[in-house]
Amino acid sequence: MDLINATLSAIKTIRVQDILDIVIIAIMIFAFFSWFKTRASRFVLIGIILLGGVYIAARFLQLYLTTIVLQSFFAIVLFVLVVIFQEDLRNLFERLALLGNLRKKVRPLSPLEKASEIITHTVANLAKKKIGALIVLQGEDRLDRHLNGGTALDGLLSGPLLESIFDPYSEGHDGAVLIKGDRVKMFGCHLPLSSNIAKYGNIGLRHTAALGLAERSDALCIVVSEETGNISVAHQNNLTKINNASVLHNELDNFYAREIPAKKRHPAITWLKENSKEKIISLILACLLWFAFGYQKEIVRRNFIIPIEYRNVPLHWHIDEPRLTEVKVILQGPQQAFYLLDERFLKLSLDLSTVSKTKQEIILSKDMVNVPSNLSITEIKPEKIYIYATRLIAGTFPLKIVTNNSLPKNLILQKISAVPSKIDILYDSRINPQKIKIETEPIDLKKISSASTIDTKIVLPTGAYFPEGKPTTTRVMISVRNKTR
Repeated sequence: MDLINATLSAIKTIRVQDILDIVIIAIMIFAFFSWFKTRASRFVLIGIILLGGVYIAARFLQLYLTTIVLQSFFAIVLFVLVVIFQEDLRNLFERLALLGNLRKKVRPLSPLEKASEIITHTVANLAKKKIGALIVLQGEDRLDRHLNGGTALDGLLSGPLLESIFDPYSEGHDGAVLIKGDRVKMFGCHLPLSSNIAKYGNIGLRHTAALGLAERSDALCIVVSEETGNISVAHQNNLTKINNASVLHNELDNFYAREIPAKKRHPAITWLKENSKEKIISLILACLLWFAFGYQKEIVRRNFIIPIEYRNVPLHWHIDEPRLTEVKVILQGPQQAFYLLDERFLKLSLDLSTVSKTKQEIILSKDMVNVPSNLSITEIKPEKIYIYATRLIAGTFPLKIVTNNSLPKNLILQKISAVPSKIDILYDSRINPQKIKIETEPIDLKKISSASTIDTKIVLPTGAYFPEGKPTTTRVMISVRNKTR
């Protein structure tokens, strides 16, 4: 009863992310089953599944030693499988890599369309060589009671196969070939003869046999005359002469579309119906794995020190130093949620677009912290902070070029200038603008040996700031000449 209640409780807490998690794992398990079934012993697969069941049970029952031992065992098994099946894995990854490079410009032919192409081309070749042939295309009717003799084949339809069967020196030359879909089922078959041939005149044995089967079933029979090389089609009590290959191709397409209509089925439904047993087992195992590892009802708490992001500071305001840079938050949630948590993305964002006074109290709320949906904030410390801001005034001031030392003795300074020569800044409204001096970093003239252009930093006084996006450097041009003796 407790297990049922625990299961129902877990189901109630399942999120969309959990469902997606289970589906992905189920697909991976199914792919493993499909690959393992063809590449390895079934007994090995069953053994791994049983040990996996024991491991999950050990996790539920909190069997510490069994869990640890099986974890080590699975690690070793994984390594062994990679070594043993490294060639198969390499081929698998190569196929996956090729999937992204496929660019199918035309729709691939279906098996029946391929069959129509092959039959048309082969019959045209046989007619050109005047090689007799009798080909039967089976419809929905069974033909067992109408066929006599013949040899079972069940081979994939191909032009070389048909031409080899109807080779004059082949034992199956005089009989009929039975084709179902894109498979050659039999060759050397004998068909029932028609008694209604008067209206067709003097026709050969192959034509009489083709018409006889067409009168008794929905099959389509193709005949190539050995004497004339003419092509005829017997279908629905009629024997029709075919003038060219394109007409034959149309007849075949119409036959397949009429007698063997393509089953319209959604690809997803088709995929679900294929290997349904393995898919169900994979889904069950994925659910068990989720309950064993993904679902944890215990709620844990953890402390984090996260940075404060000050954003949207108004243009003419400045946040004074020192200012608080970090806060402590306490997060709670399931244990697995913390495994996926990237602490680098944790931060408290303060929107200061409404700053309007020099001292402002801000209450820190949970919506200021960006956390995953499966975690919640229980506490923020401190609960409030004070922002000290300064109202700024825009102004333009001349730039003073500061130098130290002297030029080498052989040089005379002609001119020194800066671009820009005036700097736009924002400064504290409490500062007397007449006392504001903006200078460059000192330029050592001793290092100047010729006319030079130097990029140097601009030094602002306390309480002055560069507007956002404005350059913090200037270009100083120094012009010199040599002393004359």
